[in-house]
Amino acid sequence: MHRDGDVVLRDGSTVRIRVMRPSDEAGLCELLSSLSEESRWLRFYCNQNRTAIAAEAHREANLDHAFGLIAVSGEEHVVGHAFYVATGDHRAEVAFTIANEFQGRGLGSILLGQLAQVASANDIEIFEAEVVAANHRMLHVFRASGFPIEVSANAGQLRVVFPTSFTAEARKQFERRESIAAVNALKLFFEPRGVAVIGASRQRGTIGGEILHNLLSYGFKGPVYPVNPSATVIENVQAYASIEDVPGPVDLAVIVVPAAAVVDVASACARKDVKALVVISAGFSETGAEGKARQAELVAVCRGAGMRLIGPNCMGIANTNPDVLLDATFAPGFPPRGRVGFSSQSGALGLAIMEFASSLNLGISTFVSVGNKADISGNDLLRYWESDDDTDVILLYLESFGNPKKFSEIARRVGRKKPIVVVKSGRSAAGARATSSHTGALIAASDVTVDALFRQAGVVRTDTLAELFDVASLLANQPLPIGRRVGIITNAGGPAILCADACEARGVEVPVLSNDSQARLREFLPAGASVGNPVDMIASAPAEHYRRAIEIVGTDENVDSLIVIFTPPLVTRADDVARATVEAIEQIDNHKPVLSVFLSAHDAPKELRTEKISIPSYSFPETAAIALARATRYAQWRERQETYPPRFEDIRTDEAAAVVAAALARGEGWLTPDEVAQICSCYGLPLIEQRVVANAEDAAAAAAEMGGEIALKAIAPGLVHKTEAGAVRLRLPDAAAVRAAAREMSESLAAHGHALSGFVVQKMAQRGVEMLVGVVHDPQFGPVVACGAGGVQVELLKDVSVRLTPLANEDAVEMIRELKTYPLLTGFRGSAAVDVGALERGLLRVSAMVEDLPQIAELDCNPFVVHETGATILDARIRVTAVEPRPLVGVRR
Repeated sequence: MHRDGDVVLRDGSTVRIRVMRPSDEAGLCELLSSLSEESRWLRFYCNQNRTAIAAEAHREANLDHAFGLIAVSGEEHVVGHAFYVATGDHRAEVAFTIANEFQGRGLGSILLGQLAQVASANDIEIFEAEVVAANHRMLHVFRASGFPIEVSANAGQLRVVFPTSFTAEARKQFERRESIAAVNALKLFFEPRGVAVIGASRQRGTIGGEILHNLLSYGFKGPVYPVNPSATVIENVQAYASIEDVPGPVDLAVIVVPAAAVVDVASACARKDVKALVVISAGFSETGAEGKARQAELVAVCRGAGMRLIGPNCMGIANTNPDVLLDATFAPGFPPRGRVGFSSQSGALGLAIMEFASSLNLGISTFVSVGNKADISGNDLLRYWESDDDTDVILLYLESFGNPKKFSEIARRVGRKKPIVVVKSGRSAAGARATSSHTGALIAASDVTVDALFRQAGVVRTDTLAELFDVASLLANQPLPIGRRVGIITNAGGPAILCADACEARGVEVPVLSNDSQARLREFLPAGASVGNPVDMIASAPAEHYRRAIEIVGTDENVDSLIVIFTPPLVTRADDVARATVEAIEQIDNHKPVLSVFLSAHDAPKELRTEKISIPSYSFPETAAIALARATRYAQWRERQETYPPRFEDIRTDEAAAVVAAALARGEGWLTPDEVAQICSCYGLPLIEQRVVANAEDAAAAAAEMGGEIALKAIAPGLVHKTEAGAVRLRLPDAAAVRAAAREMSESLAAHGHALSGFVVQKMAQRGVEMLVGVVHDPQFGPVVACGAGGVQVELLKDVSVRLTPLANEDAVEMIRELKTYPLLTGFRGSAAVDVGALERGLLRVSAMVEDLPQIAELDCNPFVVHETGATILDARIRVTAVEPRPLVGVRR
């Protein structure tokens, strides 16, 4: 309960804050009446008369489901009022009023803070407020109070949403709660006390028969209950006609019945108090409208009963922990126990993958086929594996994302502890977006958004399933490389050259060995051997030479990892080389990863695996090089210090949001040049000085006033690519030339069906390197920032790098430096180097803009000219659309 007390304001004066009572109606009426006309309009969206003010005071003093505070000064003179009204679902609408003479003194922030403390104690988790777009003062109060507010623009107004818990750790606490909930939910699946197979069959070879057989034969530690109304005993286990007939508790039910019966079975499970369902049955959202409706009904039954769901349309789950031994799949075999958690979105592919993993002896900790992901998703599994002591490496086969932003947040955190390796299908252009900006044309019809997400989150992406397991074998069995330098040992030059080329092509260096290492190698290698790196010991090299060479190269100060290649000659056996390799590694024990390549049609020698060591083996040198390159890139990401988006103290977010709100009031579309200029100004983006004029005469007048050479650009609805349309004229020397150019443009554009609405008059900028900075708002991934070569050749060169917002400093640095045209910025062929830092700052400020203003659907700054000092944006366009409010923390999507 709130306790009355005195508070000190910013200026040192004090007021008393207490709980509001109905008897405060008169004082509240006096406060509302004392407000200036502007304050009343901002508070009530209109200027109310005395009668309306009295009615409002009576309403606010007698609200139901509400709590209010007032601030009094002197003899109970009301100078501030704040209240919330519960709106349901742990939310409340909040509002406050401050007397004119007390505004700007911190009273609003204090009232809001105390109100939030009371609301949080009363199970109100979220505050919401509607604010007139021009009410910057109220928005400042919200921000100054320390809440992580989210502002969205609607027609003519702003909607502010924030949690009532406003400590610095608030969002982390919400994420911790979500992670704990995900772990506990998945424990119901992976550690059930009892399992029922609904649809168990007496016939082997059927899905219901194989799942029951696998559960029993693998040795599940709890009771297994077959459910089949047509059988009394299956596989020597008593069967039951219904789940409700099962005598013991059932945590997990595996459902293998026709799709039409699944909802009724789920309802029966709810009555039995089953905690978790794995629905194998197909015939849901993957089949069309009827299936989608059936899946929605299934999810509704689960949510109503508090059950969690994997699937439908999946192949099951497994847990190799000796205390559980759960194999609720219909796979013909299961890999040995290991430390790899694996999830597949494709059921059929999951079967093949399980068999392949078994052939590689790649041990699995837990396996999940998520199917349609109606409830449990890949994000939940990441959270589970993050805290799972049995899992060191995470493998995912993905076909789609449910919530890419959340995936990125979780993966960034999990990847700092455990590698995540993903093969993601869908690299084709089938899902290309229809866009009209330069940036949209560069990003559409590509997979760059997925690559950007994985790169920023430290996820190892592979192109094929074979590569997925190549990388997994390395990460699961060897330490991470501490650097990019590899030593290569071989008995044949050709394979070593292929390996070295593949390494260098993927950023892994093949350095020359130290003089000491070369001298030690020459002591026992024949004269024809090469000791620089790769070390070619020639075909006659015995296993002992492998052992000694590995000990030397593996301890060389210039080497961070090692690839050992063996081509079978007539005189040396592969198993002897494998044994020597293991002995050498055990001897040096310096925590450097070792990969082997045995060029043979036979399987890798079993001697590569001992109780202490397991050396991954590859059929070809290139595959080993690719696996090492991916592991090296991940290791470097993991070791670098985590960076965060910079904070810009000079940006004017609320003013920019008001511009967007005003634009949306007239409809979605491209902003006017004046609106674009105002938003760029709010975010400190260096848009060139410009004048927007209506006709040729006004353009000439503006040119005369500005002086110097002029650039003239036409404004016409729907005109995006101005240069192609002849709507840009550069280096016009004087007002007369501007007037003439404007008239010519008007006639030309009219002849081509463009309705001219005005001109933009700019001073010609100094020369520099033309770049592009742009944004496209992806429906799934959110804002996607692009940087590349700019100007009129932007879509011809297609030299672009992409990242998802928000950008950290390191993201901006990497984006620029990975461009093929980056040398143009650093002084190509004697040209002057330009201010790369100005381009980096531009990227970071654009990132901040689109994070704050999700209504920005497309943005083009092209060209973004980088000078020797500073930068100038010569043309900028922004398109806005209405958007749904951003999801709040804790909301499941």
